[in-house]
Amino acid sequence: MTGIESWLARRGVTVEDVAEIVFSLQRPYNADLNIVECEESVRAVLEKREVQYVLYTGIAMDELAERRLLPQPLQAIMEKDESLYGVDETLALGITNVYGMIGLTSFGYLDKVKPGIIRQLNLKGEKIHVFLDDLVAGLAAAASARIAHGDPKANQYHLPDSP
Repeated sequence: MTGIESWLARRGVTVEDVAEIVFSLQRPYNADLNIVECEESVRAVLEKREVQYVLYTGIAMDELAERRLLPQPLQAIMEKDESLYGVDETLALGITNVYGMIGLTSFGYLDKVKPGIIRQLNLKGEKIHVFLDDLVAGLAAAASARIAHGDPKANQYHLPDSP
């Protein structure tokens, strides 16, 4: 388990959890896709240094908020998970942008629908996951986009040559 995987695991998130979301996003477009390929894609995204930095930052913010170590009014914003606080989504976009527009549109969908582990993280409880639910959505969206970019069927349509 890599360093970032252990950070995710201590917050209750596994590569397998994220891969299930990736699978659900890409399976309708790729009948040959399997969960192992999705796990490999998640791990490939996690190898990117900029993705690791975003995850470390968001996870640290959530943990500091749980320990009540943030200054006010940030502490209150994090405890309430204020709906107008968009820094969490903005940070997650740093992950989705690694694989382009497909990642961005998938992130929007995941942020609205909140499937799987994203829904669990979004539930209000003793743990604060203001950042992590969006970061996991960003990770899943990027891993999904990575698969789409590598799928030869996804690239079968070509624009006509310019006159």
